[in-house]
Amino acid sequence: MASGVHAAAEGVAALGISAEWAEPCPALRRNLHLLSHDQVELAKMLLNEGQGHLFEHWPEPGVHDDKKKNFFDQVSRLNSSYPGGLAAYIQNAKKLLADSKAGQNPYDGFTPSVPSGEALTFGDENFVSLEAAGVKEARNAAFVLVAGGLGERLGYKGIKVALPRETTTGKCFLQHYIESILALQEASCKMEGECHTKIPFAIMTSDDTNALTIKLLESNSYFGMEPSQVKILKQEKVACLADNDARLALDPNDKYKIQTKPHGHGDVHSLLYSSGLLEQWKNTGRRWVLFFQDTNGLLFNAIPSALGVSATKGYNVNSLAVPRKAKEAIGGITKLTHADGRTMVINVEYNQLDPLLRATGHPDGDANCETGYSPYPGNINQLILELGPYSEELKKTHGAISEFVNPKYTDSTKTAFKSSTRLECMMQDYPKTLPPTAKVGFTVMDAWLAYAPVKNNPEDAAKVPKGNPFHSATSGEMAIYRANSLILRKVMTLPGTCSLSACLRSSSTNSFFHHSFSRPGHKYLTL
Repeated sequence: MASGVHAAAEGVAALGISAEWAEPCPALRRNLHLLSHDQVELAKMLLNEGQGHLFEHWPEPGVHDDKKKNFFDQVSRLNSSYPGGLAAYIQNAKKLLADSKAGQNPYDGFTPSVPSGEALTFGDENFVSLEAAGVKEARNAAFVLVAGGLGERLGYKGIKVALPRETTTGKCFLQHYIESILALQEASCKMEGECHTKIPFAIMTSDDTNALTIKLLESNSYFGMEPSQVKILKQEKVACLADNDARLALDPNDKYKIQTKPHGHGDVHSLLYSSGLLEQWKNTGRRWVLFFQDTNGLLFNAIPSALGVSATKGYNVNSLAVPRKAKEAIGGITKLTHADGRTMVINVEYNQLDPLLRATGHPDGDANCETGYSPYPGNINQLILELGPYSEELKKTHGAISEFVNPKYTDSTKTAFKSSTRLECMMQDYPKTLPPTAKVGFTVMDAWLAYAPVKNNPEDAAKVPKGNPFHSATSGEMAIYRANSLILRKVMTLPGTCSLSACLRSSSTNSFFHHSFSRPGHKYLTL
């Protein structure tokens, strides 16, 4: 034993490494000579952040040496994929875990109010005008799909974007999205006259979805889109936390691995920044970045008019929204004003909005107003950001988004967790970092037109309270047929005109609509 320790010490000395800092962790100190200079620096960082427990089980050099090196390969990935590195992650975790244990309310000092935004009515003059403005702007846009999830909640083993949007054509969600972008691209270029713009499309994947997404694209020739238009950004996971001291959790099945879990779709911002895509898009004249999620089959009915709102109102941030019933399980777009004068317009989760309102002089909490809906519109996690200000903001933050932690405690003392937790972030929390001068608004339109996500399996859908949307595959498909019918009915009442939403759908998803809207004498507003 002594000779092994002596040999290890000589190896460390030969590398010019002073090992005094590792004395509190003898198991690590004995193995330092196995590590590269960069790995030694990572080891120092871990000890400085109170992570010595990760090495307590390490045996003498010569035993599991490859696994020890692989451990630091993982640490290196975790360190490089998080803005500020793993040390920043641990420090943020310590603060958030302390706040959670203390019951700290993130909205203390804030008073909620209804923000300003634009409410649209499908088919009226204002809607048609904004839709035309949005189509014109589409050639200056880039689209970002957040597609990191599998369909397990739906009882489906594959990626959600491979699910059929509806069974009439059998086209999957990803095909529908790509064909809708291509239809917008064509329509926008026709308005310009001579235009060869190719709208860029980025897809954020995860370890679970990356290979399957690429396979779906390649096996279907990218559904008609040029491969150069599509960029894949793979999201990494983050380290799990074992306790209130933010000690990193080891994988129960491998003591040489840190347990990891997804960080949340807020990572899309840091990936866009670190990939350099934002600067590329900015340098090629892009003005807007449109974010959307994986299984809302009605979304592209809403995008043209919402983009028109951003362009005409000059919004730096525009959240797409739908009317929501009070206490419905969907976040509300809310203006928050702090006692110190700070303001922000953000999504407040439904289970936080009601107590926040009650605590700030609204005894009824989240209640319906005279319209029959809550005055706080429902956030559907589709964002339109003005690229210039967005890029400048991310240069300051490197894409880091406000995080939260949600540990499940074993009891009311909050001293231990039932299982490991991790920090999480959400795409729609981007406005939290913005200055008060930022112009943040929303565009609200009827749910029948814009929002029918597929999130619940049949069993869970059956448990949804009466009157609330089911958000199942069946209800999502029925919503598409209903929207098509209502659009067709509305269009047929307009003298010689056609809404772009119907025209886009007719050109990209349904030959019947294409036939109906291209009959002789029928006039398109924007195509």
